[in-house]
Amino acid sequence: QVQLVESGGGLVQAGGSLRLSCAASGRTFSTYTMAWFRQAPGKEREFVTALRWSGGSTYYADSVKGRFTISRDNAKNTVYLQMNSLKPEDTAVYFCAARQRGGSYWYRGSYDYWGQGTQVTVSP
Repeated sequence: QVQLVESGGGLVQAGGSLRLSCAASGRTFSTYTMAWFRQAPGKEREFVTALRWSGGSTYYADSVKGRFTISRDNAKNTVYLQMNSLKPEDTAVYFCAARQRGGSYWYRGSYDYWGQGTQVTVSP
């Protein structure tokens, strides 16, 4: 049973930084793609970034490119999302997701496992 547990959300002023963590358990994740999605109130859940555990290839939504960085710690089975230069429009619940199969990395329907989410609020 795959479990994903996010942490690190909170309240930050615009221009500030936060680092989210996603602790993964229940599998060997070397063949998985890990991703972060976010959902703002009244909006669809949207792709933020993804990382292929094997090889470390990364992908970013245009809205976060240059500000957010996804990374992994193999020893801890943990994926991180470093968020810098935060903007009020980054306010959302951030979800960690995982999948073993292929498909478009931005397509949320291709991910089989989800965490419970962590709230990020950016004040003006």
